[in-house]
Amino acid sequence: MFRITKATRVLIRHFRGLARPTVESAVAVFIGLLIGALFMIASGYDPVTAYSALFKGAFGSLTALAETLSFATPLMLTAITFAVGVKTGLFNIGAEGQLYVGAIGAVAVGGAIALPAGLHIAAATAFAMFFGVLWALPVAILKIWRGAHEVISTIMLNWVARYLVMYIAIYFLARPGSTEKTLATLPSARYSLLMSGASLTTVVFVAMAFCIGVYILLWHTKLGYELRLAGTNPDAAHYAGVNTRSAILLSFVIGGLAAGLAGATQVLGHPPGWCVHAHLGNIIGLGFAGIGIALIGRNNPIGGIFASVFYGGMRHGGRYMEYYEGVCSELVVGIQGVIIIALATPAILAILRRRFK
Repeated sequence: MFRITKATRVLIRHFRGLARPTVESAVAVFIGLLIGALFMIASGYDPVTAYSALFKGAFGSLTALAETLSFATPLMLTAITFAVGVKTGLFNIGAEGQLYVGAIGAVAVGGAIALPAGLHIAAATAFAMFFGVLWALPVAILKIWRGAHEVISTIMLNWVARYLVMYIAIYFLARPGSTEKTLATLPSARYSLLMSGASLTTVVFVAMAFCIGVYILLWHTKLGYELRLAGTNPDAAHYAGVNTRSAILLSFVIGGLAAGLAGATQVLGHPPGWCVHAHLGNIIGLGFAGIGIALIGRNNPIGGIFASVFYGGMRHGGRYMEYYEGVCSELVVGIQGVIIIALATPAILAILRRRFK
């Protein structure tokens, strides 16, 4: 007779655990698309041709897929900043500001300092991640020692980071003869393009490796178990000997590393500018978008990868809806928002249930 091994049972339980969120996400996508279709019909557009253009622009060719992955790269990282916070019982929305300082840190090393190839790209990436952590530490310190709520402190520091980075970009790292952009990173500090006709570079592999590393840390190490226990049941964590202060600090450090790396991807791994725009137009909003990505991915780093690719496809495919089918840009953004809200709703409800039970 056929015997089911212990490993097979574990695998079956794992896939059973994935079944419910997969079905919920599929239903949410259908509802979001249906609502978007109703909006388009009311506005005089054909939803079938519009959605066909969306899919074609997102995944219809190898070049389209590469561009979708390029859009997704920073989002899978800013999603980690929020997701790790949620797993530790925190509401960390500081990815936006940490991304800003990470990006300007990448410019400072990648564009203003000459280093040998290989060493240069590693140093610029590491410096961006260090800046991200540096901007996250005040929030962690205020939370641990003064009990300041992380939502308030991250919101304030996001604004400080925005205007500080703009000031540095215009007055210290501006491109010669122009104040619209910073210095472009030197060729030795740039990630290689993967194909012509698209902006995707090898930095996507760095981002994915980071996401996988955080997943392994959270679900396959003692330290990750302590982080999740501190967020799920602080009292049990206390009696189990978990240092909740260390857990909070580590959560912010991981989030800062992820957001700083996200900033680096837009400077060291995103042509043609290889820079930060003076008014942050090429990086603004990526940190906040990561919150939605994390919720869609159920606050799982691997789920965040798939969610970011989905959202990147909507962003890139939305251009096709606008350019080739004539759907107005405001409606395109509105439809994208409806789909994101529908997908994020189950995770939001789960967070609220844990908060108020």
